Amino acid sequence: MNTNGSVLFSKEFEKKVKSDFPVDFLTTNPDELKTFGRDWTKFYEPKPSAVVFPRSTQEVSRFLKLCSEYRVRVVPSGGRTGLAGGAVATQGEVVLNLTRMREIGEVDPLALTIKVQAGAVTQAVHEKCAPFRLTWPVDFASKGSSQVGGNIATNAGGVKVIRYGHTRNWVLGLQVVLMNGDVLELNGALEKNNTGLDLRQFFIGSEGVLGVITEATLKLHPVPENLDVFFFGVEDFSAVLQLFQKVRRSPFQIGAFECLTDACLQAVKEVRKVSPPFQGTHPAYVLLELERSHSTPRETLEPFLTELFEKGLVQDGTWAQSPREARDLWTFREGVSESLGTLGFVHKNDISLPVASLKDFLKDFDKTFAVRHPELKTYVFGHIGDGNLHINTMMPSGWERERFAQICKQADLDLFTLVQKYHGSVSAEHGVGLVKKDFLHFSRTDQEVQLMRSIKKVFDPQGLLNPGKIFD
Repeated sequence: MNTNGSVLFSKEFEKKVKSDFPVDFLTTNPDELKTFGRDWTKFYEPKPSAVVFPRSTQEVSRFLKLCSEYRVRVVPSGGRTGLAGGAVATQGEVVLNLTRMREIGEVDPLALTIKVQAGAVTQAVHEKCAPFRLTWPVDFASKGSSQVGGNIATNAGGVKVIRYGHTRNWVLGLQVVLMNGDVLELNGALEKNNTGLDLRQFFIGSEGVLGVITEATLKLHPVPENLDVFFFGVEDFSAVLQLFQKVRRSPFQIGAFECLTDACLQAVKEVRKVSPPFQGTHPAYVLLELERSHSTPRETLEPFLTELFEKGLVQDGTWAQSPREARDLWTFREGVSESLGTLGFVHKNDISLPVASLKDFLKDFDKTFAVRHPELKTYVFGHIGDGNLHINTMMPSGWERERFAQICKQADLDLFTLVQKYHGSVSAEHGVGLVKKDFLHFSRTDQEVQLMRSIKKVFDPQGLLNPGKIFD
């Protein structure tokens, strides 16, 4: 029993689970404990007591009710692609993994909706909708592994936020199981429902601390008719922002506006063994995706592109001439995180700033880290269009992880102090989890945190669901 009175695991509880659920429902296999007890965060050692694999909302409900009776703590788990430690079990919790709940319903082409279980893989949902020329416009590099339930629980962002917004914009209804086993049916497939508080929004972005999402009705959008993808080399991050301002004021619809430093591009080249998009190197790069209707010919873009070069907003560039070339250009952006992880041990940060503050923030960031942390090499990339930067730090050769962790903690304090100065957020799209909870006060007031704690007590009074995440 731990300090808050909850039982980590017991033979009596294990016996009860094995008698009441299918034979393959629970595992204590060490390899599976290690696999399903962690997410993509590398600083935490997974130590779950067991992992369970429900196949239905009813099984989730019965299991959580049993856990409440025995006061057993539970960590909800999906594709485990998060980077904030939100799905890590470090204190002997039982992991509730939803991988087996992956059913995808039929597309409703009239309502533009689809109902899916929480374990459905994001890319599989995209593929199901593709024949109808529809998509669930939540898109990111980990879409081949991430699951819908996790996307919703973290209010995932991604590369298309500038165009479509966060995940919460594309969720009509939710089915949620509370820790006491109660099942909530929230909003169904209604587009409009103005009857009091919208309880869906409590669970979207809650990181699994309030309830377990088991099913969702998703809102779909027509696939863009034509996408034009460009890759530009620019002289610095100031030029990135100038280019963004120019593109945003143009008559063209921005689908994505991504950036990365040359260090990021070189990492992708080394790991993926791909050729550069053009000759020569540049301090920074921009991947731009524009949406164009069938009635707008490609030729209308040419004067605009000519102006970008004539005004010196870009130094070099290439324009994808086929879907294959477009995918190749996207590789240089979407392959950054994976490539850095292949090259070494990386500490990842995911921050956001008001777009208008990005220029001044980046100047302050460069000066601060040059003076206070010259031994650290940082890799900056992200979604400039929505103010979201990913700042990755590579552990220097020969360092021990413990030393690196201590240095990164101090560097994070310096980084988050700057984020607070510019009224930003210490987490843009991966949540708080374990990684950011000590820094929550940089983005949230004491009053806000207290209100969050009060809401937690309403839905999970025993504090058994994903304990220790966001706040203690």
